[in-house]
Amino acid sequence: MSSGGATAELVVSFGEMLIDFVPDVAGVSLAESGGFIKAPGGAPANVAVAITKLGGRSAFIGKVSARPHPFRHWERIDGRISFGDDEFGHMLADILKKNGVEDEGVRFDPNARTALAFVTLKSNGEREFMFYRNPSADMLLTEADLNLSLIKRAKIFHYGSISLISEPCRSAHLAAMRAAKQAGIFLSYDPNVRLPLWPSEEAARTGIKSIWKEPDFIKNEEKLKQALTFANACGAICTTKKGAIPALPTASMAMELVAKAK
Repeated sequence: MSSGGATAELVVSFGEMLIDFVPDVAGVSLAESGGFIKAPGGAPANVAVAITKLGGRSAFIGKVSARPHPFRHWERIDGRISFGDDEFGHMLADILKKNGVEDEGVRFDPNARTALAFVTLKSNGEREFMFYRNPSADMLLTEADLNLSLIKRAKIFHYGSISLISEPCRSAHLAAMRAAKQAGIFLSYDPNVRLPLWPSEEAARTGIKSIWKEPDFIKNEEKLKQALTFANACGAICTTKKGAIPALPTASMAMELVAKAK
């Protein structure tokens, strides 16, 4: 990847941005936690920020809650009470700017709150999630909100599956994918299974697999772990011998080391 963000190829990340609340003590359930630390998150937004931190260039497309009114936290819009003016939306937009993520694809909505996720790592190593949305601002992104010119400038268009759960965001997601594919842009898909957000396990399976054939790259956590473990084994073996070619291991040597390390 280029060390200069301005000259690097653009990666456009599409989807949700939210606030994670993480227990201030590790290894406890959400109910057992005495306090939480807030942190910006959301898988597609995480990717966008990670890219800029590594010297790349990224942009984010999504919707967050509208900027807060200085004197009130609710107001009537078209006869309805709007509760969307929360400061978390403002915080998320600022996080993108502070990390150098291009934000011309970000939209604001006054009719929904920012999504919240309570996340903990249990003692068995498994993560536990509890979400507060329905609707959250990210769910209300529409096709009309899309910045298609931004998408078409990308080298890679990256997205997850959360934006497929409900309308109008699902239609916006599919339209963005079509625009990227028609422009010859690489599609990158993180299935990012979060069952509590789907109506049922079957709905999740159907929704996530509905676009399975479209992307050029699909994140597969198990295969990534295998590839990284194998690569680390090869590197470790190389450090035990002198020279370049003489130090290169065979596949069987690497697999033997992996087996011993388990």
